[in-house]
Amino acid sequence: MCGRFQLLYEIDQLEMRFDARNNYIGYGPRIEIFPTDTIPIIIRKDNRNFIEPAKWGLDNHFDKRPLINARGETVDEKRTFKNLLIESRCLIPATCFYEWKTEGKKKTKFQIKLQDIDIFGMAGLYKVEADAAGYPILRCTIITISANEAMSEIHDRMPVILSKENENVWLDNSIRDPLLLKEFMKTYAGGIELVAI
Repeated sequence: MCGRFQLLYEIDQLEMRFDARNNYIGYGPRIEIFPTDTIPIIIRKDNRNFIEPAKWGLDNHFDKRPLINARGETVDEKRTFKNLLIESRCLIPATCFYEWKTEGKKKTKFQIKLQDIDIFGMAGLYKVEADAAGYPILRCTIITISANEAMSEIHDRMPVILSKENENVWLDNSIRDPLLLKEFMKTYAGGIELVAI
């Protein structure tokens, strides 16, 4: 699972890194982002990337807790996610994410960064939903997969982290083959740094 993350880039840095036009008025870097916070996501419309605000967590009609994560192994099978996988993919930028290691009653918080990479795109899905007043807003979820060897020391899940090359393919709306898209559901193979905080 991925339940907290960080994004310290300024908006002009995000625009350059993701070759995107900004539609998120009021964006600011955040040391720690929580579920239900409004976050920047990268989507593609008319062959152009845009930074849009989205609430982290899809509405969950079976539980009060929002769906902040989708399992990569079954994302093409679950009714909640399978159409989004085909039609509404996004990138969720992050500079690190957080996880907790549980040992008995003790929980230790870890900051997880990628080695030699300042910012990365997590694979996400989004949809348009109505807010409490009935106005349309974007909501999103982060796709997760089994942890790599280093990450498994503290938790068994981690976000699906895309390479720069795969980011462009992931955002390509013309790709609608779920089997091809499932190829992106891979554990991150690069180095990561775990820092207890």
